[in-house]
Amino acid sequence: MSFRSLGLHADLLKAVDALGFTEPTPIQTQAIPSALEGRDLLGCAATGSGKTAAFLLPILQDLLARPRGSTRALVLAPTRELALQICADLEELARFTNVRATAVFGGVNIKPQTKALRSGVDVVVATPGRLLDHFSQGNAPFRDLEYLVLDEADRMLDMGFLPDIRRVLRHIPRPKQTLFFSATMPAEIEKLTREILTDPVKVALQVTAAPAAGVRQSLFPVPQKLKAELLKTLLVKEGVYQALVFTRTKHRADRLAKQLNRAKVSAERIHGNRSQAQRTRALAGFKGGDFQVLVATDIAARGIDVEELGHVVNFDVPNLSEDYIHRVGRTARAQSTGEAWTFFAPDEEENIRTIERAVKGRLPRITLEGFDYTATGNAVEVPREERIAKIRAQRREDRQRAAAKAERGARAESDRKKGGGSERTRGGRGRSRRRGGGGSSSRAA
Repeated sequence: MSFRSLGLHADLLKAVDALGFTEPTPIQTQAIPSALEGRDLLGCAATGSGKTAAFLLPILQDLLARPRGSTRALVLAPTRELALQICADLEELARFTNVRATAVFGGVNIKPQTKALRSGVDVVVATPGRLLDHFSQGNAPFRDLEYLVLDEADRMLDMGFLPDIRRVLRHIPRPKQTLFFSATMPAEIEKLTREILTDPVKVALQVTAAPAAGVRQSLFPVPQKLKAELLKTLLVKEGVYQALVFTRTKHRADRLAKQLNRAKVSAERIHGNRSQAQRTRALAGFKGGDFQVLVATDIAARGIDVEELGHVVNFDVPNLSEDYIHRVGRTARAQSTGEAWTFFAPDEEENIRTIERAVKGRLPRITLEGFDYTATGNAVEVPREERIAKIRAQRREDRQRAAAKAERGARAESDRKKGGGSERTRGGRGRSRRRGGGGSSSRAA
């Protein structure tokens, strides 16, 4: 099947050709015809399967057929990065049309978003929290809304956005078509689909998500303290041009990026403590080739789309198999191929077994030839037990210093009082002598 056989508008086919898409992916082949018929969709597909175009193309098709000049489509996404990515994809697909879109998310000045919303853009791509802020200020008129898309619904559940989604639904009219996509179907998500979908077509429904077929997955057993050294060695040995590296915490992302830069490996980091401007610059720089490595936490796992990204590295093993699947899904997108390397220390073995059960197979363990696994290393993060012991020792020292200071202060106060009493006594005798002397003089005069 070709995109042309789907009956898409000529301007959309022109954009698809310009993007180099030759034939639709399986999710697009299944979803687009039903969506063009106006049916509600319930889609479950792996990250990188092409589902963004699967819901954008049918919406754009109808917007072109019936232009109106007001907001007619709303796409909800869990993260700023994903909202920006969807909006960028839409602009690429609509490049030969007059369809306008805007991304709405937190962490940035709300005024430009307010201006865009009030001007009546055709499509709004938003995170739930910031959209609710606009509703509270009366900035988001959706009276002509016809299409609603929920993308990465399970991620929104994980991030605690389900109550916000329900509040958003109360602020908008019931759309004529709802397209719902989720990588997995937990019970709460299934309940939500029953509430908002009408006789949906189920597309590529799978019980559990799985990495794309083109991802070659490898495990690297390594002591925690040598992970950074192993990463630097692999980057050189394998001639890696670009790598997206995931860490467990924001602190570890910062520390790892600093270590890489000290080793002359250009690196930036992206996580929740960075401002939106910083995150946007980091992602743009990585896409533009300014940085060899982008270090990220899971907040970016579903929002980063880099063409032909060859390598994803799990510097830390994620606790959830779903997070692993979405991390490695950043490579081998659109039916290409890619490498997914996972570094795991002995204390992460249980998480590895959970992942292998999820992907239904044992992943190959690789020991890098020539790498010194007995070296001292430079841990990205001091082990928790050591950090706690250091904090306790520091607090003991602080208490001891405070006690010594208090004791010195008490002695000084005691000495002052003793000294002051002697001075007063001497002063009293002195004043008596002066009074006495004065009296004698008077009498003598």
